[in-house]
Amino acid sequence: MSFDVLISGGLVLDGTGAPAHRADVGVTGGRIAAVGRLDGAEAATTVDAAGRHVMPGLVDCHVHGDALVLDPDVQLAALRQGVTTFVLGQDGLSYAPCTTPETFAYVTRYFAAINGSHPLADGPLGVAELLAGYDRATALNTAYLLPHGTIRHDVMGAAERAASAGELTAMLARVERGLSEGAVGLSTGLEYAPGRYADAAEIAALCAPLDHLPYVTHMRGYGASAPEGMAEVADIARRSGAAVHVSHYHGPAATLLPLVDEARLRGLDVTFDTYPYLRGSTILAMVALPGWVPAADTDRALEMLQTRPVEWDETLWPRITFSHVPGAEWAEGLTLSEAASGAGLEPGEFCRRILIDTRLEAGCVVARPDEGAGGEESVRAILRHPAHTGGSDGIYVGGHPHPRAYGAFARMLGHHVRETGDWTLEQAAVHLASHPARRFGLEGRGLVRPGQVADLVVLDAGAVADLATYAAPRALAAGVGDVLVSGVPVLAGGLLTGATPGRALRP
Repeated sequence: MSFDVLISGGLVLDGTGAPAHRADVGVTGGRIAAVGRLDGAEAATTVDAAGRHVMPGLVDCHVHGDALVLDPDVQLAALRQGVTTFVLGQDGLSYAPCTTPETFAYVTRYFAAINGSHPLADGPLGVAELLAGYDRATALNTAYLLPHGTIRHDVMGAAERAASAGELTAMLARVERGLSEGAVGLSTGLEYAPGRYADAAEIAALCAPLDHLPYVTHMRGYGASAPEGMAEVADIARRSGAAVHVSHYHGPAATLLPLVDEARLRGLDVTFDTYPYLRGSTILAMVALPGWVPAADTDRALEMLQTRPVEWDETLWPRITFSHVPGAEWAEGLTLSEAASGAGLEPGEFCRRILIDTRLEAGCVVARPDEGAGGEESVRAILRHPAHTGGSDGIYVGGHPHPRAYGAFARMLGHHVRETGDWTLEQAAVHLASHPARRFGLEGRGLVRPGQVADLVVLDAGAVADLATYAAPRALAAGVGDVLVSGVPVLAGGLLTGATPGRALRP
């Protein structure tokens, strides 16, 4: 027997939930050729997995790597957690498809603190072009959701109203074309502009072509507002017949999980992703701006901030920590209250100036008030739910990002397996690899079986751990030493090999 790569002597977690078993894994031509006792086998490259586990590559179902997946430092942060695939195009806003310079400029500017600037694109482009830019240009695989807000802006600009019949037809044509070019679903961001101006009827109409692919939503309310948000999700699912995947599902488990169970009992196909932290992260404009400020029209919003008084929600100030403040990097890592004090300003005035000076680009980490005293227990209960998949909601922009980008998957594999017992490693492989691969139509991935694409992770179950903290958010995870993507070693001994075999995955 001869293979390109032989992973020898490991305990294989095959992604089905079956018990780990001692086996070698032989890889040829980018696919798993054999799993079993392969005594005497030869290979061009051998990975000694004795004392370690071998599992399918993990899928980050919600991550903002649309630009930075091309950055080796980001690739390293993901691979050190066992992540081999990013699902991009989240929250309804990304670079494609768009046909106007105005839309490309809008999504790049509005989500600058989340997605960053794409290094290979500077104007309108389609889904096929975007995917082509990822293909074999990174160590990670990428899958792409059609961003509803981008499509809406491309057709309607910053309009704060329902779509006309003609506009809906134009948006639908963009959805159909994007799916034909390889998108794995449709995403919305219903707390961001311009997605928040769409109603359920508009979204349901755009979900009609999805077939088996999911409608992925940052819904219109979380925590205490989750019942309203999930009611709209269920309405869209009933109208369209689409499968639904809820992004970063967080809040009290006693409120959230019955909403999922009820929807599933009614025959709706509902799943969700979540990350194991009690704080969130987003753009300051979404958290702080009152609803009357037109965030989808940056120039008009800035004019209003400069000329009209604003009544701020002052309970926000101690809960906001700056993650990205271009031009005032000294404030990154400080709470808004601390930064305002350092500048000699009242918090509301400091917030106003930061929004104006950064042209709404500032980003932040936010402590959520609705997690309550039982927040950690809610996180654990939500992770255990069978509809769960893993998502980091990772944001890599800024000097002081949320640690979830560098630690979410390692925390799930370490803390929530070894320390709390929420999962076994076998269950972790299902939640984080095989289940999301099925959900997004990533055929041939998510299992350690002959014929499957060889996206494989070798980890030390006793050592895997997240090291990133709110104080030191960019610390790399520990415990994952070797990773293959499409049968090519991309991480060896915890270091990048420099290979870029990642594929732009199509359903």
